[in-house]
Amino acid sequence: MTGTDMQSAEPNRQPVVRMVDGEVRADSRDVAAFFKKAHGDVLRAIDVIVGTRPDLGERDFALSSYTSDLAEAGRSYRCFTMNFFAFNVLVMGFTGSDALDYKIRYAREFESMQAELQRRATVPALPQSFAEALRLAADKAEENERLTGQVRQQAEQIAAHAPKLQALARIAEADGSLCIRDAAKSLQIRPIDLKNYLVANGWIYKRPGTKEWSAYQPKLGSLLLRHKTATILHEDGHDRIRTQVRVTPKGLARLAEEMAAA
Repeated sequence: MTGTDMQSAEPNRQPVVRMVDGEVRADSRDVAAFFKKAHGDVLRAIDVIVGTRPDLGERDFALSSYTSDLAEAGRSYRCFTMNFFAFNVLVMGFTGSDALDYKIRYAREFESMQAELQRRATVPALPQSFAEALRLAADKAEENERLTGQVRQQAEQIAAHAPKLQALARIAEADGSLCIRDAAKSLQIRPIDLKNYLVANGWIYKRPGTKEWSAYQPKLGSLLLRHKTATILHEDGHDRIRTQVRVTPKGLARLAEEMAAA
């Protein structure tokens, strides 16, 4: 791909990576959307890479498929998920005045997610001596004191927002989340205004070729948003999976604070 392929990305668009079977991977559709390229062009670039280097196997470029709201029922399209190594091989050929910035931003998202994965997997070592045990106990005491202060501060914030949080709890569904329309009602704003805020501030995005909104991984990981899937049976007998973004009570509280401070 040449520099003429490179176009300016939307200023608020964020790179998207996901955890797939314990590994950080990127979807070819998300890469295409972030770099403002046609997904077909990205697929052709991957085909050339895989065809030229057969040693790059399924672990690097994993073939997958998806359905589109804009296509006939039952028709599926191919896409790829890729690890960090495969992503770097792919975008190596992306050029243009802003290409380097986009590559760096995507690479940092990979690294951030990988660091989070390693943090979750880290198990603290047991003390090997009495002195180490005392040091660990002292560290834990300091940490508990710090956390106690944070809890006290959060309790004061919750008390200040108690009326709003109580109202949110009354209208929340059993699973503790709301669709964007109901979340907007609870925040006393128009649904379109909430949706525009979520897009502009890096909460949700829409992949090209679909009408469904998706939540950015950091918002899912922070339990501010969640995905709810449902299987819809068409008249022709074809099943279709729909994904809906839902706002959690924690997300509602965060939005109320952000909008109040804006």
